[in-house]
Amino acid sequence: MNWIYLIIAGLFEVGFAFCLGKAKEATNSNTYWWYGGFIVCLTISMTLLIKATQTLPLGTAYAVWTGIGAVGTVLVGILFFKDPVNLWRIVFILTLISSIVGLKFVSN
Repeated sequence: MNWIYLIIAGLFEVGFAFCLGKAKEATNSNTYWWYGGFIVCLTISMTLLIKATQTLPLGTAYAVWTGIGAVGTVLVGILFFKDPVNLWRIVFILTLISSIVGLKFVSN
């Protein structure tokens, strides 16, 4: 169950990064809504990360959490913020994904 908490925490990390990007683009009072979304996503992400680390090794949990956030944020950047896509970015994203999966398999 704690692996599920950790994955959801990582997805909410992507959510707070997305909210930061949208807040940067927003105007007027919409900016505050995006910052509010950032705070909500951050709170949920950290709460679930804390819950997951109660039984998972801290180093593994943190690496997986940041890995999910990093991969997700790069993909969000490509899909929503027109970040560049090239062969090396894809290669390193795939390397990061394989490292995250590898950590899952070598952890108890």
